[in-house]
Formats: sequence, structure tokens, C-alpha cells
Amino acid sequence: MEGRDRPYLVLFLLPSLVFFAAFFLLPIARLVAVGASGPGGAAAYAAIIATPRYFRSLVSTLVLSLLVTGATLVIAGIAGVFLQRHRFPGRSLLVAMLTFPLAFPGVVVGFMVIMLAGRQGIVGELSALATGQKVVFAYSMAGLFVGYLYFSIPRVILTIMAAAEKLDARLEEAARSLGARPWQVVRDVLVPALRPAIFSSGAICFATSMGAFGTAFTLATEIEVLPMTIYTEFTLRANIAVAAALSIVLGVITWTGLALARTAAGSTVAASA
Repeated sequence: MEGRDRPYLVLFLLPSLVFFAAFFLLPIARLVAVGASGPGGAAAYAAIIATPRYFRSLVSTLVLSLLVTGATLVIAGIAGVFLQRHRFPGRSLLVAMLTFPLAFPGVVVGFMVIMLAGRQGIVGELSALATGQKVVFAYSMAGLFVGYLYFSIPRVILTIMAAAEKLDARLEEAARSLGARPWQVVRDVLVPALRPAIFSSGAICFATSMGAFGTAFTLATEIEVLPMTIYTEFTLRANIAVAAALSIVLGVITWTGLALARTAAGSTVAASA
């Protein structure tokens, strides 16, 4: 870049830098300071591990997010590749319906889970007719899992479909001609080719599940996840320092997951010629 162009570059970057500093760096720095402003100082961050309730909430959130991410990748991965490669009547409507949950906020998703598996839900009514005992799981981690799965699948399906469109089908044909079985073609050709899409969409799914609040708030009768713990500490206990520390820990874990996924994804996709 020539020296005379540098002033223009700084001028163009200045609005972005100001926005980044004002709406990200300064709030994060303030949050870190607030987290260390309690009676225990910076030890508030260590207290998250030492305090059973906080640690249990952290572990529950991590496990739930990982399970949701894994299940979403399997379901949406299979569906995304199938929908991209097959044309049939009603396909466009099916894709639209599968991606429709993107329009719903978390609270609405929570209410839908209640209508499915709550005390007056469809699952409860059917189970009562079949066994005489009503099955209710909407207000547990199982209900939260279903809710998170509901709004995670559309994001992953769209990413997988876009990536599957660029795949070179000749690679799979070559593998089959060499005697590879269908599961070997999937393992050795299809999955590696979709790796960037799988890791990137999985990272978004993980980050969304880690920080989702609306669905957990709607279903949180006996659910301990980190967003709900932060809300409780901030609003009900007025423990602002701990709430800030928990927020920073949540952000660091989520950012680390995104960074690792970006590193593992690479930048190549087996595309059609």
C-alpha cells in the first residue's frame, strides 16, 4: 500500500474502530472490573469453580450445549445433504418449514415446548391415554434440550445445504468404484468435504446454546444453566459482581469454542469443477 493511501484507510477504518471500542471493548472492560469489585475482589472468578451451585450451573450449560450441538449436527447434516441433492414435490415448502423457527424468539420456543411436553401438552395427553400416566418433561433439562434443538437445526441445515451444493459428486463416485461402502464414502469423502461447514455451524450452535436465555427463562422451573444463574444473581440477589464474573466466564468459554472451531474448520471445501 502506498503512503498516500494510508490516511484514507485510517479514515475508512475510524468509524469501525470507534464502534468496536464503544460497544465491545469498553463494556467488556467494565464488566471485568465489576466482576472483580465484590468483597472477594478478583477471587470472584475462582469462586465460580469453588462454589458448587455456580460450578454445577457451568457444567450443566457446557454439557447441554455440547449435546445439542452434536445432535443438531447429526440431524441437520443428514437432512441438509438429502434436501440439497433431491428434488421432490413440496421440497421448497419443507425447507421453508424447517427454517421457520429462525423467526421465533426464545420465549416462543419455550411456549412451544410447553405445548408439546408440558402439563397440558400433546405428549402428556397421548401418554395418559396410552399408559394412564402423564409424561411431562418440558420443565427439565430434557425440555430445554428439545427447545435448543428446535432453534439450532435451521441454522445448521442452511449452512450444510449451501456447502453440499459445492461438493464434487465425482469424488464419491470414484470412492464407490474403488469398492468403498456407503458408510465409508460418508466417513472418508463426504464428512471431510463438509468439515468447514460442520465446524462453523457447530460453533454457532454451541455459542447460541451457551448463551440462550429466553427459552430457559420460559421453562426454568428446576433448570440450572448459566444464563439463568446470571439473571438470578443480578436481579434477585443483587450480586452484581458475581453476575459480571459469570458473564465473563460464559463469554470466554463461548469465544474459545468459536476460535477452536475456526481453527479446526480450515478453509477448503471439495467443490464441483
